[in-house]
Amino acid sequence: LGVTLSGCPLDEKISEMHVMRRDGDSLAALALVTLDNPMCPGTGHRICNDCMKACVFQKQEPVNIPQIETRVLTEILELPWGMEIYGFLTRFNPLNVKRPHSLPYNGKNVMVVGLGPAGYTLAHHLASEGFGVVAVDGLKIEPLPAEWTDPARPIRDFSVLQSKLDERILLGFGGVSEYGITVRWDKNFLTLLYATLARNPLLKIYGGIRFGGTLTLDDAFALGIDHVAIATGAGRPTIIDMKNNLARGIRKASDFLMGLQLTGAFKKSSIANLQIELPAVVIGGGLTAIDTATELLAYYPVQVERALAHYETLVAERGAEAVRKAFDEEEWKLLERQLGHARELHEERAKAKAEGREPKLQALLDRWGGVTLVYRKSLADSPAYRLNHEEVEKSLEEGIRYAENLSPVEAVLDAYGAVSALKFQRKDGSLVDMPARTVCVAAGTSPNITYEKEYEGSFALDDKKQYFLAHKAEVDAQGKVTLTVARGGFFTSYLKDNRTVSFYGDNHPTYAGSVVKAMASAKHGYSHVRALYPELDGLDASTQGARDASLRTVFARLDQELLAKVVEVNRLTPTIVEVVVHAPMAAKKFLPGQFYRLQNFETLAPEFDGTRLAMEGLALTGAWTDPERGLMGTIVLEMGGSSRLCAALKPGEPVVLMGPTGAPTHIAPKETVLLCGGGLGNAVLFSIARAFKALNAKVVYFAGYKKGEDLYKQDEIEKHTDQVIWATDMGIEVVPRRPQDRHFRGNIVQAMVAYAKGELTPEYTRFREVNRIIAIGSDRMMAAVKDARHGVLAPLLNPKHLAIGSINSPMQCMMKEVCAQCLQRHVDPATGKEHIVFSCFNQDQELDQVDFAHLAARLRSNSMQEKLTALWLDRVLGQHPDLLLV
Repeated sequence: LGVTLSGCPLDEKISEMHVMRRDGDSLAALALVTLDNPMCPGTGHRICNDCMKACVFQKQEPVNIPQIETRVLTEILELPWGMEIYGFLTRFNPLNVKRPHSLPYNGKNVMVVGLGPAGYTLAHHLASEGFGVVAVDGLKIEPLPAEWTDPARPIRDFSVLQSKLDERILLGFGGVSEYGITVRWDKNFLTLLYATLARNPLLKIYGGIRFGGTLTLDDAFALGIDHVAIATGAGRPTIIDMKNNLARGIRKASDFLMGLQLTGAFKKSSIANLQIELPAVVIGGGLTAIDTATELLAYYPVQVERALAHYETLVAERGAEAVRKAFDEEEWKLLERQLGHARELHEERAKAKAEGREPKLQALLDRWGGVTLVYRKSLADSPAYRLNHEEVEKSLEEGIRYAENLSPVEAVLDAYGAVSALKFQRKDGSLVDMPARTVCVAAGTSPNITYEKEYEGSFALDDKKQYFLAHKAEVDAQGKVTLTVARGGFFTSYLKDNRTVSFYGDNHPTYAGSVVKAMASAKHGYSHVRALYPELDGLDASTQGARDASLRTVFARLDQELLAKVVEVNRLTPTIVEVVVHAPMAAKKFLPGQFYRLQNFETLAPEFDGTRLAMEGLALTGAWTDPERGLMGTIVLEMGGSSRLCAALKPGEPVVLMGPTGAPTHIAPKETVLLCGGGLGNAVLFSIARAFKALNAKVVYFAGYKKGEDLYKQDEIEKHTDQVIWATDMGIEVVPRRPQDRHFRGNIVQAMVAYAKGELTPEYTRFREVNRIIAIGSDRMMAAVKDARHGVLAPLLNPKHLAIGSINSPMQCMMKEVCAQCLQRHVDPATGKEHIVFSCFNQDQELDQVDFAHLAARLRSNSMQEKLTALWLDRVLGQHPDLLLV
């Protein structure tokens, strides 16, 4: 099949393991496994099969080595104190002649960026070698119970750590192993790995830290880090060439899997919104495509049955008509369809129970359209089949259908603008239509080189600009490091003040593509980091206490700088709250226009009536910062589900405030700037107005509100503006407090026209003097400003002005070009050429480029579920009014 059969990338001693297992010595077998693969809970059955592919019995039925490896591990874990036995083998292995036990702290600190398979394996190896390790990840990483992480409190039964997979707390630890691999694999093994690493006194784990946002290389080195290791994994998903390729109903596989596995949408207790329909089509031929297909099929029944349970309860309490009013025509049709499917599932389960048989759910899923995986080549040519045919076999057993030799051409849209079918082209050029109401694209990814894109010149790239250019490091007798280009090397080109940066996993071309290869990169690469410090060979044992104390100091400082906690929540209006968070590093790094991802922890979230009040990630702007006190103020508009839970955050409560992310707004000196803020958009403009005034710009501010009662922080707006026009559609009128300010009854565009015509005031600023317009608000408001500039405002404006909008695309990871939920279509107004951008990479976009109809459609991707969740949350909060503190 064209795949090199090189065996285990970790060079596990497989034959020796088999002999020990055959002879009944499971402990010896596990010692042999952990010798080369100490993080073995992350490999094995349903994860890797390189060894199985290369088995000498290949022409017959190969030995299922991964399954045996996993069984060796579980046999030990099932023993009393089994978890402690495994953990002990990660610290002391008598078969390891080179280093039988973990070494004490050596005085050097390494930051590992990314806690996927490469990152957590590297963290283990470096800590075992005596390095202080700071491991950071952009994902939310849940805290573990104290009794699991205290090495002085051994755990007798591994079952204490185990949970049912459909109820398990989503820890966030493990990267792609957490969000990219389906429940075909027992993710309780990730809990075991996390707890094992968390017990190591030389290792500290921080979630919600964006490399390049919260921390830069310079920041890391200033905080006492000696070396940075990048293991950020896969990045930008491939965007296929297909007409309407981002229509509503079409997602990237990474978006779907992260939404499913990191928000807990698959749980009955979740309020996360992830709306799918059948029939579903997955485009791609790799293992990610198969994982996506099987998860779509498994998630659909959970989704519709949860919807039915919520709907029936709401109808019983409110009445059918009251519930119906919340949905528009399209949403109601979808909800009715899903409620019907849920009732059929209930009927089949009841019938099967009465007849003493298994329910035939697959037949129902097939009748509703099922899930089809479509690949442009034959199945035998697909990466999934060539690399892991077992997963193809399992997916067929689960009911996934395959369609071969079809290339996507067009997404066909229904009357509402959502995908209803796909057109594919056969090899002979003929076309075939396939019904599809959900489409997930799994067409591959590129390595994550985001840091270089943000800080150009940090790292040299290879000829294709895909990977970091690999180097090897050499250290002379004086300790000076030199780097030379070397294929297979582990170092980037970065060399500053004798400090270097290494890279692993999917960032490395030699080790990209699988969990076990990523772990192998860590095994093979950590020794190169150790070789940077030959002075560690002769450490004075008498100074060990001082070294240990210095590490505690480093960790304490990092805790102070990186951990986020709520200081206070203030209600500004009936629908807007301010959340003040203590997060010193996040506050220091903020620049006007940037934003953050705010989340509470699932482990700390209250649960009522079977509903866990865990927030989805909220994209929130930094309204203000106080770097000296380490404070960040964010403004939240309460709508839907998660945003309304901000009022339940308690002072002192730990949270995730990942960022800053996005791009800073370009601030030009001495310009005349027109700022247009709609509703929550006014919060974004606080810092932007302040920055323009600091550079002697003239700032005219149009502040639009649905109702005058929605006004908040009037002092802040006035403080950094030359003139404000308050525009309200209804409610009380905003009373101007400065002689140059005015109120206008109407929308923001009407206010701009009236101002430009001199109807509001003796013209304080001539519209033709405006160099730059920045509009921030709802998609409808920004679209209206875009259109007005070419309509009623055109003769009144400087024709050379630049108009920017802060585009509020739906977002999930906010880590820049990873999940791809934030994709936004642009159309060049001069050529009509389409191109796609990631809004979380740069939210400030030229208004004339933005396809606002596309943005509006993307914002409706989960609208039916969002409205049902809002109704359900009304019920929960109504029964527990004390939950909301403001």
